[in-house]
Amino acid sequence: MVSDQAVPDWLNKGDNAWQLIASTLIGIQSMPGLVVLYGSIVKKKWAVNSAFMALYSFASSLIIWVLLGFRMAFGERLLPFWGKAGPALSEDYLVRQARIPATAQYYHNGTVETPMVEPFYPQAALVLFHFMYAAITLILLAGSVLGRMNIKAWMVFSPLWLLFSYTVGAFSMWGGGFLYHWGVIDYSGGYVIHLSSGIAGFTAAYWVGPRIKSDRERFSPNNVLLMIVGAGLLWLGWSGFNGGAPYAANIIAPIAVLNTHICAATSLLMWTCLDVVFFSKPSVIGAIQGMMTGLVCITPAAGLVHSWAAVVMGLFSGSVPWFTMMILHKKSSLLQKVDDTLAVFHTHAVAGLLGGILTGILAHPQLASIELPVPGTMGFAYGGDFTQVYKQIIGALFIVGWNIFATTAILIAVGWFIPLRMPDDQLMIGDDAAHGEEAYALWGDGEKFDVMRHETIPHASRGNDDVQVQLNNIAARGVTIQL
Repeated sequence: MVSDQAVPDWLNKGDNAWQLIASTLIGIQSMPGLVVLYGSIVKKKWAVNSAFMALYSFASSLIIWVLLGFRMAFGERLLPFWGKAGPALSEDYLVRQARIPATAQYYHNGTVETPMVEPFYPQAALVLFHFMYAAITLILLAGSVLGRMNIKAWMVFSPLWLLFSYTVGAFSMWGGGFLYHWGVIDYSGGYVIHLSSGIAGFTAAYWVGPRIKSDRERFSPNNVLLMIVGAGLLWLGWSGFNGGAPYAANIIAPIAVLNTHICAATSLLMWTCLDVVFFSKPSVIGAIQGMMTGLVCITPAAGLVHSWAAVVMGLFSGSVPWFTMMILHKKSSLLQKVDDTLAVFHTHAVAGLLGGILTGILAHPQLASIELPVPGTMGFAYGGDFTQVYKQIIGALFIVGWNIFATTAILIAVGWFIPLRMPDDQLMIGDDAAHGEEAYALWGDGEKFDVMRHETIPHASRGNDDVQVQLNNIAARGVTIQL
């Protein structure tokens, strides 16, 4: 028999279950989704290092999040853009009804205009859900500096960035900060997660420096099939990413999930068609990038637009970032100078900004009235004036400016103590230099050939000619494929 203490009156079991499921789906996007994607989309010599950067960030983020980060992002107001730091570890804090204290909105006379956000499940579920958002933001950022950042510098940088950059954006947009109360729309992270990771990643790539020349010229995936598996986990996990944003299993959640997949599919097809038209071949990496930009673009709008609008957003997200990556990038000296390994600037910063602006145009007033804290919010396409688009642009500028400033300050501070970039002689080697480990145990490329192993010992009793034939066969089996 379940006691009343285990199921208090305010608990909604459906909301609680869905929030835990959504959290798990987001977690799967990182572990193993981006771990597999990163480990397979890079050259073989960087597979271990790239996967480990994601693994480490996921673990370190959780500890920092429950010690200080959650309440800096969703606690009581300290500054217009930051919450008061504090732990989220005690039983009395985690088992009470979830609440985001700074989200209550008041009229000038002091009466409540919009009540505080108080989901119908324990605070622990909210802490877990937003940890998954925070962790994946850091892992996406890592995509910009793969293949050369000193792993020790990354181990220090990533928790500091979470505390001093991510929490500011999260509080400002979601936790009751000034952008939240002003009415800037970011349904589930187009700005807080994707614009932040894209800008911070680009900034980090500038300060860390480029990969070695041979890696920049040829950085082909070591396993295309696993790359697709990782991308698939990321795509399906987005059901929790956007479906969990309403904090309830309400009518907005399935709309958001459906729109997510519609936009991603449209964007993937658009990107692939452009590849065929201009390069004569459909690129698998291009298709994944198109999928990614579609998922990113719909994120700030997923539960706030009609599904036809998701198709429109998919057409834009499959073409605008394609243009910036394939055409503009090659003509821009700044973009050429900064070595953004996985083009996170294009797939996340450009797509996230695009999605935020399109949200200001396409947000439906009825859906917005259900989900957003500012009454009367609507997109330009539904009779609203240019105000919402203006708010979206100002919100984006704040996120961009803060991430450039905070990322730069953190990296300069870390660089005083730890070199940000691995030396060139170690960059030539890769994983073995960084970790003493390699992804694949291929003979002649990481594994020593041991002639004393039982299966390789020739049988002299068969005669000298037979021994030579056996040795030749062994040598034939030891061919190394350079990846």
